[in-house]
Amino acid sequence: MHTTPEVNHLVDCYLCLVIPTYNESRNIKDLIRTLSHLLNEVIPHNYELIVVDDNSPDNTWKIAQSLIPEYPQLQVIHRQHERGLSTAVIQGWQVGTGKILGVIDGDLQHPPEILLKLLSAIEQGADLAVASRHIEDGGVSDWSMIRRFLSRGAQLLGLVILPNVLGRVSDPMSGYFLVHHSAVNPQDLNPLGYKILIEVLARGNIKQIAEVGYVFQERQAGKSKVSWKHYLDYLHHLIRLRLSLGRLGKLRQRLPLPIKRFIRFGLVGLTGVFVDMSVLYLLHDPTTLAWGLTRSKIIAAEVAIINNFAWNDAWTFRDLALQQQGWGKSLKRLLKFNIVCLVGLALNVLLLNLLFNILGVHYLLANLIAIAAVTLWNFWINLKLSWRVTEVDK
Repeated sequence: MHTTPEVNHLVDCYLCLVIPTYNESRNIKDLIRTLSHLLNEVIPHNYELIVVDDNSPDNTWKIAQSLIPEYPQLQVIHRQHERGLSTAVIQGWQVGTGKILGVIDGDLQHPPEILLKLLSAIEQGADLAVASRHIEDGGVSDWSMIRRFLSRGAQLLGLVILPNVLGRVSDPMSGYFLVHHSAVNPQDLNPLGYKILIEVLARGNIKQIAEVGYVFQERQAGKSKVSWKHYLDYLHHLIRLRLSLGRLGKLRQRLPLPIKRFIRFGLVGLTGVFVDMSVLYLLHDPTTLAWGLTRSKIIAAEVAIINNFAWNDAWTFRDLALQQQGWGKSLKRLLKFNIVCLVGLALNVLLLNLLFNILGVHYLLANLIAIAAVTLWNFWINLKLSWRVTEVDK
């Protein structure tokens, strides 16, 4: 990730308000001016406004940077290789120093004056203060029936998948809220798409919640960025949170396992299964060479081990392998990988013979079961040994 921050080095302040932007050049000046005026009246010089721009083609970030001399509480982060509202918010929070963290859209659809009511709710003891369209004094200005249906449908879907999370607020789709820094650690958040509030509710230590009604305004300038992809990201986010917060998530907390890397390892393992089974068939089957089962299995497994190492080094553990470059280190990783897998092979052979010779399972099925049984062993030990970074070239 490459960013170009224009940062005024502020001491710890009360409020860190992040404004994620993309093509908001026609709105950003009015928004910064209005927010600065409002906040200077209630917490003068005790806040920071952080614009996080995703390399807007209309140069929103340049316009925001030009405002810094006039508004010393303003900071600008120009992200050149990363996209997404939620990740922009998190990056702003990580840079900020505020005791209270907040987010507001950069398109003036969130009325800035509501911010004062949210601050008041926080001062009265709320861990989280949410601007809601679905309580008294809330609403939408001029939405079509289709947009209303999609918004409510998405909320209903969320309530079905994550009732204990989305059910805590009337408007979980809101992108306008404040939260105590002590109640949420930005480092723990891993959102997908636009709905950062859902991530905060799910992963934060949120006890007391306050809601403030507001009317969602129509755009005065620029175009809406909502697309079908955002709805798909929302669904993906809900499912991912459900898995992480459910029984599977609790199991992962007890036995930490890098799931994405493990899935890659498993996919590589499938290619190894194909290699292993093919070689075993060619060596052992009565219609081919008809070699002994154990000898055939050892040769087949070694060919599969070399195949798996090549793919794992280039894909599964690529980031770690790049930190240990050179033929010598690659051969060292291959040796470690071989040792780990050969231990797994010993377990595999024992189980294979148990299933085939004692239990009478067909040798191909027995081999498949044996491979599955040692896959987790191979992954975990290889992660901790074969691709462990112990020395890095300067």
